[in-house]
Amino acid sequence: MAMALASSHWKACNAFGGVAKLASSSIGVTRSTWKGQEYRLFGSVPSTAEEEEEEIAVVAESSSSIYDSHAEDLSKVKSKFLQTMRDRGFLHQCTNLVELDAQLTEQENTEGGALPAYLGFDATADSLHVGSLLQIMILRHLQQSGHRPIVLVGGGTSKVGDPTGKDESRQLLTDEAIQKNIDGISKAFKKFIHFAPTDDDGEEQKANDAIMVNNDDWLSTLNYMEFLRDYGTQFTINRMLSFESVKQRLTREAPFSFLEFNYMILQAYDFLELNRRHKAKLQLGGSDQWGNIVAGTELGRRCDSVQLFGLTAPLITTSDGKKMGKTANGAVWLNQDKLSEYDYWQFWRNTADADVIRFIKLFTELSLEDVAELEKLKGADINKAKVILADEATALLHGKETLSAIHKTVNNMFKGGGVSTDSLPRIFVTKDKMTEDGGISFADLFLQLKLASSKKEARRLIQGGGARLGDEKITDQNGSLNLTDFDDSAEVTLRAGKKRAGVVELQ
Repeated sequence: MAMALASSHWKACNAFGGVAKLASSSIGVTRSTWKGQEYRLFGSVPSTAEEEEEEIAVVAESSSSIYDSHAEDLSKVKSKFLQTMRDRGFLHQCTNLVELDAQLTEQENTEGGALPAYLGFDATADSLHVGSLLQIMILRHLQQSGHRPIVLVGGGTSKVGDPTGKDESRQLLTDEAIQKNIDGISKAFKKFIHFAPTDDDGEEQKANDAIMVNNDDWLSTLNYMEFLRDYGTQFTINRMLSFESVKQRLTREAPFSFLEFNYMILQAYDFLELNRRHKAKLQLGGSDQWGNIVAGTELGRRCDSVQLFGLTAPLITTSDGKKMGKTANGAVWLNQDKLSEYDYWQFWRNTADADVIRFIKLFTELSLEDVAELEKLKGADINKAKVILADEATALLHGKETLSAIHKTVNNMFKGGGVSTDSLPRIFVTKDKMTEDGGISFADLFLQLKLASSKKEARRLIQGGGARLGDEKITDQNGSLNLTDFDDSAEVTLRAGKKRAGVVELQ
């Protein structure tokens, strides 16, 4: 089907000059007015080196925040979705903000209206982490504003690997590994957005119900020669080399394979295909995807004379400049089987003072009026805002019902009250295992409980005095837990520092 679609649009793509002029006149966007907006998408193909250089320069200019470059237009947006994005700090770049606002508003004011928008996630791991949460929250707000989220899982592009932000090529994955990862990352989406019911559910489908699609459905059936003929002519090497993801790799002299170089073309083609199949009009993503997103909007205009839009969010870093979602102990995973509810709560509770209000706006649904009140907190009172952030973010992912056990555990560990360890990560051992070879090494147990990312790190923790068995400091880095350590209890608690702990339970 994908190749039939590609062939049917061959003349449109290759008659690009005429199509572009038609699109420009019919949509009413000219070269001069478009540059005043965000990006010249409806001009003709750059036919000279000067035009190519100018177009590349416009892309570079568009890297500045929309809050600075289009403050007046932003203040006038009418669509509920864009107002939410603006007020909570989700925006960074947008193609033709004014026209996008008009189309979103029209759909919001039409009964049963919904503008389909998509966001892509490659299946490179079996769980998403907090670094992806901003994008998931955008999809949630999109649906709550009445629009239709399309979750694109990259079963096809995961075979290539996105070079953005990487110093080296990604490891190539097998089809089986990719499918396992897709199954894993799908769990998180269902916590935040409502998907269209199946025939067996007996529910009525709504216009803003989300759908999940896999780009392997069309990418893996493409005919290479036909694809090059139909779409390769729409991309210039000059322009592709101007993209930040490419420039970074070339600057660092890191190997950059032809396979990865094709990634931006495949992502652009995804947008075109999603518009043809599901009428997707808007692509969402992080600001590091800006070049790839713009390439998709251009391909839609060149091949099908359709106006497509791109909107990006800023890449979130903490106030000390570190990448969001990474800790000393590794990624902060969204799936419960990779990170306990308690550890997830603690991640948010440990937010720096300078970040807490910004993160509440982005990662919770607390009203902006309530956020304004929390902004007034000073000194030690800021900790109250951190607890609210941790509670709200954890409730969104794991459910409000998990908070009671977490609070009991916190009270037990830090305030000397209660005895609950219900929300701590837990592993089970048998009495036979505990009596074999003198028990189980502490290094192994810290690793299994994910209190350390490696045995070497666990031993360093013990050497540094940060490891405890209950309240007793562990001093022997080669020591083991044995049956006598349980006394008359069925479980013991291992602690890594002051805020992280896990339980070993006898079966």
